[in-house]
Amino acid sequence: MTELTIPAILSCAVAFFTVYFSTPPLINYLEKRKIAVKDMNKKEDVMVVRPGGPSIILGIIVSEIVLYGFFQSNEILAIMITTFLAFLIGYVDDRKVMGGWFKPVTLAIAATPIIILGAYDSDLAFPLFGEVQIPVLYLGVIVLMIPITGNTLNSIDVLNGVASGFMTITSFSLSVALFILTNYEMAIVSLTLAFVSLAFYKYHKIPSKIFPGDSGALTLGAMYGSIAIVGQIEIVAAVCLLPAVINSFLFLSSVKRIVEHRQIKGKPVEHDEQFRLKATNDKTAPVTLVRLILAGGPMTEKQVGYAIFKLAFFSGILGIITAFLMGVQI
Repeated sequence: MTELTIPAILSCAVAFFTVYFSTPPLINYLEKRKIAVKDMNKKEDVMVVRPGGPSIILGIIVSEIVLYGFFQSNEILAIMITTFLAFLIGYVDDRKVMGGWFKPVTLAIAATPIIILGAYDSDLAFPLFGEVQIPVLYLGVIVLMIPITGNTLNSIDVLNGVASGFMTITSFSLSVALFILTNYEMAIVSLTLAFVSLAFYKYHKIPSKIFPGDSGALTLGAMYGSIAIVGQIEIVAAVCLLPAVINSFLFLSSVKRIVEHRQIKGKPVEHDEQFRLKATNDKTAPVTLVRLILAGGPMTEKQVGYAIFKLAFFSGILGIITAFLMGVQI
């Protein structure tokens, strides 16, 4: 394990500092071209540039190239290609609002490098019960996993700092789980995702200087899903991601169709006279995690964000416990 120390430190440092130093020039570039959107949760007329996807994908690609130089594995190559394809899909959606079908279908196609490069194991591991062999069905799991994790993280990107902060917590939790299961190579890959997210959070936290956009959120979510598949840790990854999964489930179950958030007329939250967030009484508005959090009364944007982070920490702990149980069979 000591021979992994240098790759881990180097790749994580490259991931963090690439995003940390490339994001300010990206912000300046977007500001000069006035590529910005209104921050709807600010009382003042605040415009925030987007997308931050280019700096996020740059940090991921550079750090994964470093790791590939050490390990030269198809698994790292598959994660890198799938993540880059997800970035391209998100960037297209950033530039032009596509239909609700676009992201799920194209993200499913983006998962194919994992299949082509054989960077997966068709055995699905469960805690306590061990592994289940589903060689044909598992191809469907791969094709579904990337759209689910990509769109799930994208759906929770509704407040300053939430998407990047949530992914930071979740990726660190997944890294610990992978270390427990002795999949050290994938644990390092997950750490690079955590440090990319952490570096971007510096500029995404309240008050945001840049939004990740679809290109940033889909990139983070797709890489997370790729790590889950390649690292054979799908169940643990789902547990760690639970708050975002619940958010997506609530949204889809209330809307009853796949649709872009921007196409929804009813808003799940509104503002009170102090411009705090509060749950709406609009029956046509979708049910979301934020709306449930606000059911107890109005909260500031920062308070809601911290509530989501607490849920992420709790789910991360559950994921780590699940990883411990993975080695226990009855």
